[in-house]
Amino acid sequence: MEALLDMATRTTKLKAADARNNAGGLAYRLPPKHALAQLAATGSLSNTYHATADDQLAQVRALAEQVDDAYLAKLAVYAREKAYMKDMPAALLLLLSRRSPALFRQVFPRVIDNGRTLRTLFQMLRGGTFDRKSLSYALQRAFQDWLNTVSVGTLLSASIGNDPSLRDVLRLARPTPTTNERRALFGWLTGRTEAKWAPATTADLPAEVRDLVAYRTATTEDEQVAILGRARFRWDLLADAARGPKVWKALARQMGAQALRMNLNTLLRHRVFDDAEMVAYVAGRFADPGEIARSRQFPYQYLAAYLNADAAVPAPVRDALNQAAELACGNVPALPGPVLVGLDVSASMRTKVTGTRGKGQPTKMRCVDVAAVFAAAVLRRNPGSAVVPFDSGPHAFAGGAAVAILDLARTLARFGGGGTDCSIPLREGHTTYRDRPFAGAVIVSDNESWIGTGRHGSTGVMTEWQAFVANQARLGTALPKLVCIDVQPSATAQAEDRADVLNVGGFSDAVFDVVAAFLAGGADRFVAEVESVPL
Repeated sequence: MEALLDMATRTTKLKAADARNNAGGLAYRLPPKHALAQLAATGSLSNTYHATADDQLAQVRALAEQVDDAYLAKLAVYAREKAYMKDMPAALLLLLSRRSPALFRQVFPRVIDNGRTLRTLFQMLRGGTFDRKSLSYALQRAFQDWLNTVSVGTLLSASIGNDPSLRDVLRLARPTPTTNERRALFGWLTGRTEAKWAPATTADLPAEVRDLVAYRTATTEDEQVAILGRARFRWDLLADAARGPKVWKALARQMGAQALRMNLNTLLRHRVFDDAEMVAYVAGRFADPGEIARSRQFPYQYLAAYLNADAAVPAPVRDALNQAAELACGNVPALPGPVLVGLDVSASMRTKVTGTRGKGQPTKMRCVDVAAVFAAAVLRRNPGSAVVPFDSGPHAFAGGAAVAILDLARTLARFGGGGTDCSIPLREGHTTYRDRPFAGAVIVSDNESWIGTGRHGSTGVMTEWQAFVANQARLGTALPKLVCIDVQPSATAQAEDRADVLNVGGFSDAVFDVVAAFLAGGADRFVAEVESVPL
């Protein structure tokens, strides 16, 4: 009864919107810590439908000035370890280097956890992205420590890629080798002649490097396969020198689950799938329940692989991706009850989830694909839930419990293409679904609602949420909660952040856990999640 009275009291309180979003609609301004967290969990410093990369950069810099050093350090770690972002953690780290060299060096190895993020940081530095074009003492020491302490395998992996290359990083950072092995390795990586490695020689090169050189200089497939039998490398260190299909089959067997999933088209080009045994092997890896459970992969990854796979990839492999997505639903946390999912299918959701930079598309995954696979996974994992695809109006969707999850996600993603009114699913919740009890509602959107307004100057979302709560009170359900998931960088929200409302940014698997914890009664907010990161 107390919860019902609380609902009724809250229906008289509507806060007026205090901002405009990028589309010009009414919105609520997020506090600096929350706004910066939203950008960090979704931003790729790329152009999006409603904002440019320069807009994001300006927002990040302005918001970073309004938070303390410890929070900035924790957010850089969160963005890398939880949101799995690449560019934004490096940007935050570079900002931190000027403000707190001690904290910068403390979190550096957690944010810069591979060669890709190292080169990203170096590229930002060299390009003057944050008004720095040279290495400060703290930056140079951090680069030197990383280069001297990471494993040989990590350094070899870091050598993949150019502009900048690892050679560029080594030449600017100028690390002092701590051993002859590391001295020889640095000399080899920078292409210096052996005479300049002294006192190190080729005999000091790590065994991994000697095996790699032997592989690259081998003249036959059998020689290369024999070397791969005793040594393991990242497949992309070996790809350019592979002598033929036999070698590519050996590489496929050495790939981890993620690499295998992401390189189906590469295996197809190199005739790996001409071999029925290899087709069965790859399909078996994807559909292995034990591997999926151990890796805690969610359906999102399998949809990405399915969308990117060439039509010529054998049917058993494509079918296995569908099976894997179904199995991966077991890794999605169950919610405390049925929920109403609002799926934004407006025109702006057709853009790439990681934005664009003018040099091709970084991914085939669009914002609407990410939102659709989330909705499909919720339906599969939580019986009784409902999905409302919406743009400027609702789209009829009957469910689809018997449909394969990837097909279900693709069906949902085909709706719409119009304007954006994020209040529609909540309106449907207290009209079309007025007799259905829900534990809460989840809206997955780019948060750029611009159609419609609410009462008393509020957004349409808050007005319709008020009506949704009142209807749930009529049904006698427990206090429902609203989660608004923003899949694009933004410093505003459609719903006021309060006890029954959570605004969270991101499109990584971590979002499932945040949503489940909040709907189950967890008190942690998005900012609290960031602040709980240990330093």
